[in-house]
Amino acid sequence: MENLNSNHSTVILVVDDIPANIQLLQNHLSSAGYRTLTASNGEEALSCAEKGNPDLVLLDVMMPVMDGFETCRTLKSNRNTHYIPIIMVTALNEMKDKIKGIEAGADDFITKPFNKLELLARVKSLLRIKSLHDQLQEKVKQLELAKERLSELAVTDGLTGLYNYRYFKGYLGQEIRRAKRHNSHVSLIMLDIDFFKNYNDTHGHLAGDDVLKIIAKVLISNIRSIDVAARYGGEEFALILPETHAAAGRIVAEKIKSLVENQKFENEESQPNGRITVSMGIGTFPDQGNSLEELIKCADENLYRAKAAGRNCVVG
Repeated sequence: MENLNSNHSTVILVVDDIPANIQLLQNHLSSAGYRTLTASNGEEALSCAEKGNPDLVLLDVMMPVMDGFETCRTLKSNRNTHYIPIIMVTALNEMKDKIKGIEAGADDFITKPFNKLELLARVKSLLRIKSLHDQLQEKVKQLELAKERLSELAVTDGLTGLYNYRYFKGYLGQEIRRAKRHNSHVSLIMLDIDFFKNYNDTHGHLAGDDVLKIIAKVLISNIRSIDVAARYGGEEFALILPETHAAAGRIVAEKIKSLVENQKFENEESQPNGRITVSMGIGTFPDQGNSLEELIKCADENLYRAKAAGRNCVVG
């Protein structure tokens, strides 16, 4: 942790309607290495706190128009400034005034006339707490990001970045239920890389992984935001197309097939048909399947027929 007594990046907002009081506080704070911002009234203080993002506020209680209590209460009710510690500087020494300050959200008090060493000690103490708060908030932010990443990993394929089989089944089931409610269609496209085992055996699994990643990019770049591309398993992929009837699904499949066929892959000339291609089978709800299982079976059977028909074609 940085030594806050000599931290020149630490900024303290000094609020007082009397210039001599501001100058005195500035002198004390600058001698300890703090930078200062100043405001001569409550409204200026609110604006300065929003724009200047100070680490601490030294706030005079007795000010015209908007006194320190109201200024403090406003700062603490603002989501952008509520975390900034506030020391109220006051000539009032009555318990009821301190209670009023605490209720307004003040973190500490110092009574005029104050001792320089006491002032700096209170400032240092609150800045230490502020620093710990900031570190905690950063840790919370990191944990939230880690949580989001873990959630993402739970539903995505590590190699291609597409959704995995688990997410595929959940989304397909959800879209079928929605289609039943709204009397609409869902098309499912299953696609398989032709002679992929031959490519892997000839050029190695790393080269095969590159092919999988390129095809994944082709898929994700050519579907709508409501569509889902998933790695079904091995060299097999799936596309879920909500609100898409059979004819429209076939148009999408033919486009994808053509894009893959014309895509350049390393060493693809060694393939039996001289290039990397895909075979595709389509099933559409409710025409060819009235449930998740029936739809997958239909698309899978059509994929098998596409391979039997010579590969690099669409059936369904």
